[in-house]
Amino acid sequence: MRAVLALAALLGSLLLCLCLGWLSADGSGGARGWEKEVRATTGGTPRVMRSLRAASAPAQLEPPLATNRTAPNQTGIQKSEQASKCKELWNNNWSSSIKKKRYSEDYYLQIVGKLQNCTWKKKPQEYARFRSELASCCDAAHNFIASQNNTPLGSNMSYEVDNKKTIHITEDIFRMLPESQPLDYPFKNCAVVGNGGILKNSSCGAEIDKSDFVFRCNLPPTMGSISQDVGNKTNLVTVNPSIIAQKYNKLNEKKLTFLENIASYGEAFLLLPAFSFRSNTAASFKVHQTLKEFSAKQEAIFFYPRYLRNLAQFWRTKGVKAYRLSSGFMITSAAVELCENVKLYGFWPFSKSIEGAPISHHYYDNQLPKPGFHAMPKEYSQILQLHGRGILKLQFGKCLTD
Repeated sequence: MRAVLALAALLGSLLLCLCLGWLSADGSGGARGWEKEVRATTGGTPRVMRSLRAASAPAQLEPPLATNRTAPNQTGIQKSEQASKCKELWNNNWSSSIKKKRYSEDYYLQIVGKLQNCTWKKKPQEYARFRSELASCCDAAHNFIASQNNTPLGSNMSYEVDNKKTIHITEDIFRMLPESQPLDYPFKNCAVVGNGGILKNSSCGAEIDKSDFVFRCNLPPTMGSISQDVGNKTNLVTVNPSIIAQKYNKLNEKKLTFLENIASYGEAFLLLPAFSFRSNTAASFKVHQTLKEFSAKQEAIFFYPRYLRNLAQFWRTKGVKAYRLSSGFMITSAAVELCENVKLYGFWPFSKSIEGAPISHHYYDNQLPKPGFHAMPKEYSQILQLHGRGILKLQFGKCLTD
């Protein structure tokens, strides 16, 4: 009996040794062999098990919670990648392109096409820095409009462009000026509405009209079906004296027509460059006198020439070299100082859309400006920079409707 038990113990020892030898065949020991297999898996599942699971388990059997966990991560990655692309666009492409002396419409359109996919976000620090820079140079809060505060009675004021010529501020002229700046700034949300053909079929009217203060340029039409695209709310509209001369015969015979046409602007300020050129003065004063004569709801005010001179010098240092800044660019600059949030509509200096469809110069006609008078592409490149830096927002195409 003892011999039988001894033989059984010997056989058990031999079997155990054989098993251990099989587990340690790679010379690393059984446990370490499994660790190597685990390291070669995803989520702790061996390769063979992972392949079997992939073949046998249908996708719908995966717990819904796993999908919910990963979707936000994928969205976050996509947003991060897009933000990185937008940053690269500004740092590499756009910042260098604006230094080019020659302007290529197709090149700019390509850049704008890419920008449309970039999410805009206001950057308060950039906004405050640029606003302070503008205030130091031009100070729209005190000097945007000619007033009795900045235009002393009896002084000789230099014209903006014809700066070697002066105008004597008589008592009659002095009485035309408001006592102080007439705009009750700061405004919260401002819309600066250009007249570009890009506004056609834009459906931006309702959004524009929700703004706290709306700037417009050069007496554009706002009534009728076009109001769906451009809105009709107007708080301030610029007036080019050439319009008064050509369309209204310098208000010698067409005063009533003029008053009927501007009635659509409600109680808006009519802003004229009376002191930019000496030839502008008489027509600008005639607008002021006509409004007073007929007790119109609108009020005529005048650009302060020193403000416009300083503003032109400010932008000249940034590459905008033109005979004169456009009205839209002047108003945009002032709006940054006077408003907490600025959004631009209808600013489009190109003859076609990003898709290549032809676009008229204005949404109401295709009359081009005098060649060489304004530097529209250079102005637009600066506006795009302000958009990219989060200082103001530029509406590129159609507005979203509720």
